[in-house]
Parts: sequence; structure tokens; C-alpha cells
Amino acid sequence: MTALTLSTAAAPGLRADAIVIGVAKGTGSRSGDLIVAPGAEAVDKAYDGRLAGVLETLGASGAEGEVTKLPAPAGFKAPLVVAVGLGAEPDKDANGGAYDGEALRKAAGAAARTLTGAKKAAFALPVQDASDVGAIGEGVLLGAYSFDAYKNNAGGKDAKDKNGKAPLAEASLLGARPRDKEHKAAVERATAVAEELNRARDLINTPPNDLNPEAFAAVATAAAKEHGIKVQVLDVKALEKGGYGGILGVGAGSAAGPRLVKLSYTSGKAKKHLAFVGKGITYDSGGISLKPAGHNETMKCDMSGAAAVFAAVVAAARLGLEVNVTGWLALAENMPSGSATRPGDVLRMYSGKTVEVLNTDAEGRLVLADALWAASQEKPDAIVDVATLTGAMVLALGSRTFGIMANDDAFRSAVHEAAEEVGEPAWPMPMPEHLRKGMDSPTADIANMGERMGSGLVAGLFLREFVGEGITWAHLDIAGPAFNEGGPFGYTPKGGTGTAVRTLVRLAELTAAGDLG
Repeated sequence: MTALTLSTAAAPGLRADAIVIGVAKGTGSRSGDLIVAPGAEAVDKAYDGRLAGVLETLGASGAEGEVTKLPAPAGFKAPLVVAVGLGAEPDKDANGGAYDGEALRKAAGAAARTLTGAKKAAFALPVQDASDVGAIGEGVLLGAYSFDAYKNNAGGKDAKDKNGKAPLAEASLLGARPRDKEHKAAVERATAVAEELNRARDLINTPPNDLNPEAFAAVATAAAKEHGIKVQVLDVKALEKGGYGGILGVGAGSAAGPRLVKLSYTSGKAKKHLAFVGKGITYDSGGISLKPAGHNETMKCDMSGAAAVFAAVVAAARLGLEVNVTGWLALAENMPSGSATRPGDVLRMYSGKTVEVLNTDAEGRLVLADALWAASQEKPDAIVDVATLTGAMVLALGSRTFGIMANDDAFRSAVHEAAEEVGEPAWPMPMPEHLRKGMDSPTADIANMGERMGSGLVAGLFLREFVGEGITWAHLDIAGPAFNEGGPFGYTPKGGTGTAVRTLVRLAELTAAGDLG
């Protein structure tokens, strides 16, 4: 992964392949003008103060994520200047002219993506405090991500993209002070979170023939041991003995048996306990209720929730957060076969409730139900589940925003605020009680399907049935943003995105600080 360094060096004398600067769209009296952002003063001076005009001639507008390249001025040791758009110039009266952290994160990510093949780049973006340093560092590390495990390259030694170029090797953050404790801590945090988020992306992008439940459990076990996290893996025999009917029912049609993985990070100073539960369907064919043509090709991503939970627990351990965090990975492969669960079958869940399966493609809620009940037995202060659960949520919120449901309005708001704070678009969703009746079953305690209209909300109501009494709970439906089928943007690549990792880590940080409930 790209190495981050902090530097107080001046841009002209820095040996690098490129100098990255920020530009913005002017506001107020400067509306329509291209503004050179703070941090680029030395570069602008070398152009005799005419850098904005030169960039405008090249078509730059300052739009968010827009990248414009031009030769560096005489006297610079770097041969290239990369100007990246930050969007609208900030309001000096409202926030002192500070650029939003997410704008910095996106700009750094966009620039890092264009510097594939470079050995070193200096990022001279606006830095006012440690949070800016962290945002820029995080953007660089996430933007430089590349998944190359299955690509042949020259000699087969170094990871390279489709053009045969390795990701940016080193990023030097100018304006960040190497001896400043807060700046160093910000980079350390950015590195830990980005590395684990990128590990989640790797898992999501791994083909399902190489990542079945057993293989996922092995990856989680190895990482847990490396970072001092206690791990417990329930295989098929253990699941049968424990009565985990939901997970077993979903995995019954596959030759690769299901697993339930429990990851426990504990802190000696912790006063609170969070439980994260992730849907981990390593491939979802729909089972007997087979998905139609055109809906199968990306279903390796149906374990994105479990990947996010796994990454968040490891990140919490690496950061040494003073909160206990337990991650539950509900892993299964949903396949059609002679042994698969059929529509009309009744499963007895780990909680003891019975569920009539009306559609085997509504399988995520079944594995989550068992894991939610298991998590509830430890009586954590709060449970958050993460899942690529419903196409209805994609229709409602699009491909970049995840939905949040909860059994507590204040907690739902807190989760929403945490998501927005770290730059993960989310939206609070209701849980209308009248939709619960649609899941009434004449045969079992509840059916796994209800009304078609509002089916994303119905799924949340189903999950609520398996949360222990008195436990605060939130459900994140990440079906939209978990896998990017379009082109890359900002620090988001094509393919697995790692959505929800940063929200979960932020919730853990807030809980450790006593700022969440």
C-alpha cells in the first residue's frame, strides 16, 4: 500500500514525480473565478501568480474531483503539477475558510488514482489542523487502491493495474508536521483504517470460487491472531449442535458449508460493549428462487457487510480503542441443489422462533437473524448490523447512499451523524409498524417476506424480531454503495468499496470517548 510521510519541505525543492495542489470554484465576489487553494502558494508564485489563469486556459473549473496536469515551472525538482478540484471555495465567515474534510479526502483520492506508476508525489493541499492531515492521508490511501491479485503482469512480481503500472508508492503530505503528535496520530489512524478498509475491498473483489465461507473464516482467523483478537469459528457441526437454523438453512444447498465467526476485541479500560453483525453471503444465486439473468454477475459482493464488520473490528484493535467490540460474521453460500431450502420450508432459528421461507433469495435476513440473536445473548450496549440486504433500498436511495433503520430514534440519528462525519452518505429510514402484519404466516411464527412495496423496510422489521429485548440496535442496508459497477470517482474504485467500515470505526471511537449513549 502507498506509504505516507509528513513533510515541512517547500514544494520547489522536493524530489518527486508530481506536486498535487488544490483549486476551487470562487464564491461571493469571486464567483466564477478559479481559486488556487492554500498550500499551493509556492507553486503559484513560481508561475508569477498566474497559475489560476493557466489552469483555466487548460479547462480547469475547480469542480470536485476534476484533475488537470501541467508541466512544473522552472526550478522545480518535480516535473509535473497536478491540480485537483475541491469544489466550492469555503465560506470564510462560517468556518474560517477551512475546507471540508470530505472534499480534501475526495481530492486526494482523485489525484492518487491519476498517479498510478509514480514512485512519489507531494500533496500540497490545504492543511489547517490534524483532521485535515488525516483526511488527505485517508484519501490518498483509498484512492491509490488497486485489486490486482488475478492479473498477470511483467515477471509476476509487483502488483500492477490493467495498464501495467503499480499504484503510487509514496505520498508526502506537505504542511503536515512530522514532530507534531496530533499530526502523527492522524496519519497513524488514517493508515490503520484505510489498510483494513482496503482489506475489506480485497475480500469483496475476490472471486467466489476462492472465497467461500471456510476461506473467509480462515482469513478472519489469521488477522485476528495477528492483532490479538479472540476468534471463534462455528462450523456445520457446531451450528447444528447450537440450533442455528437460519444459517444452516441458507447454506444447505452449497457444497461449501456455512460458518459463524465471532471476533472479540477487548480493552482493559472499556466501559462499553458494541456488537457488529455482518451479512456474509459469499455468493448469492438466489437459491431455489433463482435470480434472473443479469443479476448474478456481481453477487460475490453479497458478503460486503461481513467484510465491513471484520475490517472495523481489526481497525478498532489496531487503534487500541477503549471499547469492547465483538464482530459476528454470518457466512454462507446460497446455492440451488437437491439439498437446498425450498420456498415453503420452515426453519427453526437460533432464537427458537420458526420462519416460513417464502423466497430463498431473501436469505440475508435469515443468517443475520441467527447472528443477531447470538450477539444479543452477550447483552452489548448496542448492536449494529450491516448488510447488502435489499434491492428496494437501492431503488429508494440510489447507488451511493445506504439506509439506516433502528429501534431507537436517537441512536439512528447518532449513526447517521457518524456516517456523514466520515464521508459515507447515509439516510435514516422509518420502520412503519403496519408493514409487520404482512409477514404473518399461517404455518410459522413469521415469514421471511412481506409486502412488496416498502420491502426494504419490511426486511428491517424482520431483523428487529431477533434483537434481544431492551438492546439498542441499528440496521445498515448497504446494498447500493457496497459495490461500484460504474467508473471510479474520488477515492472510490470500481468494484468493492468497503462502505460502512469507517462508520463502524467512528461509532466505536465515539463510544470509547463516551460520546455515544
